Amino acid sequence: MKQVKAELLAKWRDLVSEQSQSGQTVRAFCHDRGLRDSLFYDWKKRLRESEPVQFVEARLKEPSEQRKAAAEHCPAIEIRLHRGHSLLVEPGFDANHLRALLAVLETEA
Repeated sequence: MKQVKAELLAKWRDLVSEQSQSGQTVRAFCHDRGLRDSLFYDWKKRLRESEPVQFVEARLKEPSEQRKAAAEHCPAIEIRLHRGHSLLVEPGFDANHLRALLAVLETEA
């Protein structure tokens, strides 16, 4: 039973990875392979939830010389994600916009 579950997880992990790298939409990818979109999304969610939570290192980044005077008391924050993605968050950012951006980057992973 455990072997069957492990094989299913491996199969779907490969499919989710393949779709992510294919450049196709989920709909087109599933259509080409005779899969239901809803089943694909269900497995993608299961895989995401089964992975351990990973923390990402965050460091304070010094602003460039031109902006240093204006932002001296409030420097930008650079958020580095795995796979080389990086976000520079300036003071006064829109939290909802940041959440949406992080969600997009998380689904690409």
